[in-house]
Amino acid sequence: MHPLDGVKILDLSNYVPGALCTMILADMGAEVIKIEPAAPFPMEDMGYSSKGEEKRRKAAFFTLNRNKKSMGLNLRAPEGREIFHRLARKADVVIEGYRPGVVQRLGVDYDTLRVMNPGVIYCSLSGYGQDGPYRLYSGHDINYISIAGVLGVIGPAEGPPSVPLNLIADFAGVSLYGAVGILLAYIARQKTGEGQYIDHTYMEGALHLLTWFTQDCLYNGTILKRGESWAAGTYPYYAVYETKDGKYLSIGCLEPHFWDNLCRVVGREDFSSHPWSMDTTFRKPGGQHDKMFRVLKEIFLTKTRDEWFDLLAPKDVPVGKVYAMDEVFTDPQILARKMVVELEDPKLGKIRQVGILPKLSSTPGSIRSLPPLHGDHTDEILRGAGYSEKEIGEYRGKGIVG
Repeated sequence: MHPLDGVKILDLSNYVPGALCTMILADMGAEVIKIEPAAPFPMEDMGYSSKGEEKRRKAAFFTLNRNKKSMGLNLRAPEGREIFHRLARKADVVIEGYRPGVVQRLGVDYDTLRVMNPGVIYCSLSGYGQDGPYRLYSGHDINYISIAGVLGVIGPAEGPPSVPLNLIADFAGVSLYGAVGILLAYIARQKTGEGQYIDHTYMEGALHLLTWFTQDCLYNGTILKRGESWAAGTYPYYAVYETKDGKYLSIGCLEPHFWDNLCRVVGREDFSSHPWSMDTTFRKPGGQHDKMFRVLKEIFLTKTRDEWFDLLAPKDVPVGKVYAMDEVFTDPQILARKMVVELEDPKLGKIRQVGILPKLSSTPGSIRSLPPLHGDHTDEILRGAGYSEKEIGEYRGKGIVG
């Protein structure tokens, strides 16, 4: 049993943040049907241009599409819209990722669908929302985190902000918040019997993630400046250090007792007696923080990254190895927590993917099918909706489905 068994989702989200959102729901049992253009994009499968079995093997590693079905459908054609409407009448959730106004022009918007299906939960994912002066502006993660105030506080005080991977607005702000919003609306429908509309944005997701850091600004106007937060890597007890082998180690000794543990291990107990202050005056040039940084940088260069980790972790020092991507998938903790899963396909062989979250004890998620190629399930879905083989053939010949 899965928590979302029996839940049907039509996915029009198109981009990878929406794909992660629906992957989370699919892993938990939802039937997710990806509605894609009738003709595949020239660079479908994220740029893979191989064909045949190799193309399917590469697609199988595109984890975001696992547990999903793919249907090619031309929504611009009246027949395509009719097919979508028939599917939507029995859907629990529709999720889309177009700019505001596009789904209205296609005739697959919430107001149209709720007449056919009052219980439908409709989630729109857009950059800035369905209203407001920026509603039609284009953008990507870097733009959304700029407007949200996130980018402005990332990086050192000197120079431009440091651009992070697109994890903040795209994957945390939209993928996770989108899944939460859909689940909340589903719970509400169990109480009211009615569906509802979710207007969720990349920008607002990023801003909401910043909530803890915005409190002082809203309370008394104090502005968090780039490089001044303890979390910015500018304090010696919360920073990254290079090691003897040219790799890096992260230290997170926020609490004084953790810092004392580190000082004892590296033989600098004299550092542990200094007042622990978040005050930036304690970090003035040439001050105690600069000395601590300088000394610790020299100390950490005396051993390799893994030697330091094996030495510090058992001594109750918050420490982490800064991994390259391939190292992540050999870490014993990652493996023990099943955050790398290996699937066996009779034709494709072994396929490795990132594991499932969240971990539920009684109704856990599962990987029931590998990611499909474009249109793998078109005929199956049409048959399930009541279309005959003759109708399916005619629609395919007209380019309505693919």
